[in-house]
Amino acid sequence: MKIKNLLLAPLVALALSSCGGGGSSIAEESYVSGNGSVSYIKQADRIPAPRLSGMTLTGKNYTYDVGKVAVVNVWASWCAPCRAEAPTLAALSEKYSNVAFIGILTRDNPVNAEAFTRRFSLPYPTLIDDSVLIGFRKSLPANAIPSTVLIDKKGNVAARISGEVTVASLSELIEKVSAE
Repeated sequence: MKIKNLLLAPLVALALSSCGGGGSSIAEESYVSGNGSVSYIKQADRIPAPRLSGMTLTGKNYTYDVGKVAVVNVWASWCAPCRAEAPTLAALSEKYSNVAFIGILTRDNPVNAEAFTRRFSLPYPTLIDDSVLIGFRKSLPANAIPSTVLIDKKGNVAARISGEVTVASLSELIEKVSAE
């Protein structure tokens, strides 16, 4: 009987240890993290951004109106670089009050996302329909999480930061696109 228990104990331990999961999901395991690279498109080569509208995390309808520069940030609450860049985005959205900041939640659930926006005091709307991302596929697709796309005053895709933004990288793009 004791030998049987000795053989069974490692199997039970192995079975129990495989149940943990650590809170991960398929989305978390399959995302691509950007490297912070910046892409800028010359004005003559730009194409229209998709229509940015829909339901926000707060349950309100939002529509971006062409005519002002927009910073569109694709994020998820489980994404470590997203958590790292959130204070920068919040601060820059306050500094550049003439620029529309818009979040797009991807592969996440609203409850976690709401906690994320409260934790980092994000003052701008976050769209919860990530199908909007498909509209960027012909210009600068948001191919990593986080990704940040800038839209010029004419509603065209002007630039993208693939990965975590920095104060310097995003400020430079905002100023460059705003000055056009």
